[in-house]
Amino acid sequence: MKKFIPIITALIITATLFSSFVSSTESSPEGMVVISGGTSLIGSNEVFEQEGPVHEKVTKSFYMDIHPVTVAQFRTFVQETAYETDAEKFGNAGVFQMEIGQWTLVAGANWMFPQGPKGANAKDNHPVTQVSWNDAKAYCKWAGKRLPTEQEWEHAARNGGLIKTAKYPWGSDTLMKDGKYQANVWQGAFPLYNSVKDGYKYTSPVGAFGESPLGLEDMAGNVWEWCENWKIPYDQSSEPFVPKAESEKAQRGGSYLCDPMVCHGYRVSGRSGSTPETSLMHVGFRCVKDIPNN
Repeated sequence: MKKFIPIITALIITATLFSSFVSSTESSPEGMVVISGGTSLIGSNEVFEQEGPVHEKVTKSFYMDIHPVTVAQFRTFVQETAYETDAEKFGNAGVFQMEIGQWTLVAGANWMFPQGPKGANAKDNHPVTQVSWNDAKAYCKWAGKRLPTEQEWEHAARNGGLIKTAKYPWGSDTLMKDGKYQANVWQGAFPLYNSVKDGYKYTSPVGAFGESPLGLEDMAGNVWEWCENWKIPYDQSSEPFVPKAESEKAQRGGSYLCDPMVCHGYRVSGRSGSTPETSLMHVGFRCVKDIPNN
């Protein structure tokens, strides 16, 4: 009978872990999923210096929004709080003029009119854009959440650390699968020619390109997403940091403006950043939430 004890014990442990996982999943706040903690690689030594050096980090479990905050969700926040975004206060925001391949400040551009008053209205099921880091923080606080750190964001993009070497959150190095694009990014020759083969010149509806193995949407392309931390070199992250006027908050995930020959930001290790008050037509955010007693 003794030889069966290890087997029975293993079965009990497995059942307990499964039950714990199911319970955790069922108790997730609406619109969020559990990102299980663990060890994951952060960064890359292959493309841009700002992504290195590769290092390991241990991340605690947390909840993460399934998709970037949408225009409809942000509108509810504004209606309930009378919040005024930085772009509205400044009276302008950054718009990339595709016809000339340049960024310009456009008067009247804001979260409702990402390309300015003469452009199309922001669609309810698309990610909200033209929101600054300050705006994103305010929304997350209102929602009882917070912005993710870069470490948390990449841990989630790497499917809880399971992706070691693949470039993209779907676990491969190719942008297409079964003849279909897996993300809303730039196709063509940036900045003057976009073939729009993926179907979207600007933002796409959240979830239009499916979900990652963890159930997350738009973890590559569509919009860059604000993170909590300052964008500083990884090898300086343990040193005291005093932000300056030009210091940037980190962004992750890439956007519909990302060309693999230029920024290739939609890789799991891709990094960008902007100053906290900056609003751009290809930057949004999603929130995370701590798991109690984790």
